[in-house]
Amino acid sequence: MNVLNQLSVWLSFQLSIIFFIGIPISLFLWSIKKKNKAVNKLLSIYWKISLLFFISLLLLIGNYSYALIITNVSTLLMTISVWFWNDINDELKEYNFSFSLITTTKVWRWSLTFISSNFLIQSLKNFSCFAAINSDACEIWLQPSSNLYIIIKNLFNFFFGANFTQPIAKFLGLFSFLIYIIGLIQWSIIKLPKNGRNSCFSEIGRF
Repeated sequence: MNVLNQLSVWLSFQLSIIFFIGIPISLFLWSIKKKNKAVNKLLSIYWKISLLFFISLLLLIGNYSYALIITNVSTLLMTISVWFWNDINDELKEYNFSFSLITTTKVWRWSLTFISSNFLIQSLKNFSCFAAINSDACEIWLQPSSNLYIIIKNLFNFFFGANFTQPIAKFLGLFSFLIYIIGLIQWSIIKLPKNGRNSCFSEIGRF
């Protein structure tokens, strides 16, 4: 059963790389090429929100006890961010199935929702890891981030000639998390009451 759990967690992280990073990059570049403001705005917002996911990876590398909670919060916010905007939703509804960029974007949104839900379910199966990621039972959640740690460590040593350690990853992750929270609070207090669920993508013209 433990082997199946390990495989399931590993698969969840592999899928997250594809649907959280790979496909959004492709869609973003595609929207720029097609000059589609709605998709471009959607992806621009998504990338700002998804910064928390990358912060959570740093915290996983740094073995921060509550890193898994932040990871799940980040996937939840990412999912909300692609469905939240009324003006973008209305714009996407205007296109028929033959418009490949919009159709792919719609499929990706549903896939992202499924992957995020699956990630949460996998996490809940290891509920104790929400507060104790460093326990032996939670090692399966730290293994996927170990490869990222090796890559960052080698890049850090190459560019700066210094050693990138887990305490450094934890510090950078917590500092970035603090800045992220401040930015999120500022948006919630200033922009959300003003614009509501309007992304304002149409204010600079529609293609």
